[in-house]
Amino acid sequence: MKPVFSENKCYVYNYLLAMAAGLVLLLGPQMAHAQSSDVIEWSGHEMLNTYLMQQLHQQYDIRRQRLQQAMQSPQGLRAYQDELRRDYRQLLGLLPEKVPLEAKVTGTLQQDGYRIEKVLYQSFPGHHVTASLYVPRGHGPFPGALLFCGHEPTAKATPSYQQTAILLARHGFVVLMIDPISQGERHQLTDNAGKPLTRGGTTEHTLLNAAAALVGSSAAAYELWDNERGLDYLLSRKEVDTARIGCLGNSGGGTQAAYFMAFEPRIKVAAVCSYITTRERTFELAGPLDGCVQLPNEGKLGLEIADYMHMLAPKPLLVLAGRYDFVDYTGAELAYEEAKKCYAVLGAPRRLSMVTIDDGHGISQPKREAAVQWFRRWLYGDDRRIKETPAKVLSPEMLFCTTTGEVNNSIPGEVTVQQHLLQTADALAAKRRQFRQQARGTAFADTLRQLLGVHPQRAPVQVAHIDTIQYAGYTWEKCLLRSPQEPPLPFLLIRPEGRTAVQDVWICLRDEGKRAWLDSTAFIQSCLRKGQAVLLPDLRGTGETADLPAFNHPKFYNREYRNAVSSLHMGRPLPGQRVTDLLLLLDYLQSDAAFQRAAIRVKASGMMALTALHAAVIDERISQLQADRYVSSFTDMIRNVMDKDHYSAVIPRALQYYDIPDLVRIVDKRFAFP
Repeated sequence: MKPVFSENKCYVYNYLLAMAAGLVLLLGPQMAHAQSSDVIEWSGHEMLNTYLMQQLHQQYDIRRQRLQQAMQSPQGLRAYQDELRRDYRQLLGLLPEKVPLEAKVTGTLQQDGYRIEKVLYQSFPGHHVTASLYVPRGHGPFPGALLFCGHEPTAKATPSYQQTAILLARHGFVVLMIDPISQGERHQLTDNAGKPLTRGGTTEHTLLNAAAALVGSSAAAYELWDNERGLDYLLSRKEVDTARIGCLGNSGGGTQAAYFMAFEPRIKVAAVCSYITTRERTFELAGPLDGCVQLPNEGKLGLEIADYMHMLAPKPLLVLAGRYDFVDYTGAELAYEEAKKCYAVLGAPRRLSMVTIDDGHGISQPKREAAVQWFRRWLYGDDRRIKETPAKVLSPEMLFCTTTGEVNNSIPGEVTVQQHLLQTADALAAKRRQFRQQARGTAFADTLRQLLGVHPQRAPVQVAHIDTIQYAGYTWEKCLLRSPQEPPLPFLLIRPEGRTAVQDVWICLRDEGKRAWLDSTAFIQSCLRKGQAVLLPDLRGTGETADLPAFNHPKFYNREYRNAVSSLHMGRPLPGQRVTDLLLLLDYLQSDAAFQRAAIRVKASGMMALTALHAAVIDERISQLQADRYVSSFTDMIRNVMDKDHYSAVIPRALQYYDIPDLVRIVDKRFAFP
């Protein structure tokens, strides 16, 4: 049975604080009880994110040391570039095989000095991409340019992108402008009429990215593959000089440009607008952004945004920035200064430049002019100033490549990204079966630890007894578990009266935290009557350590999006961190004389049941597990991609090795499992 979670509401943080005192008065004894069960004496809601940011800084400190060493010589820097490219390909994971493009032009629009062709091509089997091709008037071959669109819903029809393409075409470039998935004519989650089911492209990207991670891919990888096939198409055109190719992108298209220029050696020059900053500052200041920006394990491997610039070096690169952009400008300066050192070490300082405009986000006229001048300098040998003149932009309908304006309901049998992910999950079933058959001894558990980011060795734990509370006639101990390199773990503990040594301990877990168990004490009372102790923890990110709604925009469909995605970035998925917490509790019970001989039982619900299930496979000290409302399978998470809170359960590449029913079978061999 799938877990049922309440829908998040996004409140302003200050409003929450202002209302807190009033809520205590309104809720009376209930709120007083909830407050009295808290163990942490500081702001527990901020603790997990603070911990994650500290860990993230440590990862990037290691990167800075590596880069500083590499910068000592051109040879060292080239070796660093090779490492980056290897790690980047690892991050991209599974990419489709190339198939015939089956490209066709569905219409042509003659314009002043250029023409626009409406292009449709196949990216992977049954999956199609819509694009506009701008071809200058005259005799070629001309240099080519890929233009990547940001998150505007109209994508290639967005006026500023049309103006950019026109300016390039008028100055002698063949331009292919591609609709990204979830934008323009390419929404992936639609009803039968082709109407998008989500609020916008960023939500689609985010939901698809969570699903893609399970098979070892990402939304960014799918966008990159569409762009790779777009380059293949561009180079197939007789009007294009295949030796002179550049790429340019803005905002989300700037993300695509950075990822693409680092991947594709056929790119000779690039310009990135309203994207370059530092990942480290972005996570700390704004939190993780949309799903198409997120490559799980990027922080673990030590890749920063500047590293995608380093992978292009020493080819020409232009950074376009707005001084008042919401993309952190201080971060842009830091990334640019780092790239300057890289280009200098490689003997090409003139091939890197940064243009800052006193404006905000987007590819405004002065940025467009600077980009075209940069392309002319390196692909034509002409550095004259570019001045944009008025250009006629067309309506989205005029630029439609399909009959309906949506690929999904205009091409029979169109395969969406979601369907392709399901096909991939099904294709991986044989690999999972083979792994189960070949895994011997601890091999399966060891693989789980690696995927979850659970360290096989843990430091000794220390438990502080903070206070006691009286509730429902019982005395509860308020405790705080500490372990080096992990955040403190609050829990409540009740022992059966008159027992110095306990034979059975129940660890009870709910997504809502320990307070939920205190609201209904029937199970606890039954345990105490049997002489069993009960331990109620708030695993990190739950209960008193749960993140506040104000920091998690509802468009991401996840109530703990910033912590879940930050964890994926660092290579320690949230389920794995919670498994670590549960294992630390086992360590504590084993170290306490009162519990050393006790059978440890776990009762868990929802996402915490998924945590307990993984822990039971890894650690046989758990002697019984009762679980309900857990996610039935990772494959179902892909099938039901619009369900909420999936990021809380995402374990990258899990479906290459196992699915949740495999865990159930393993645990079921040890004890009865409902």
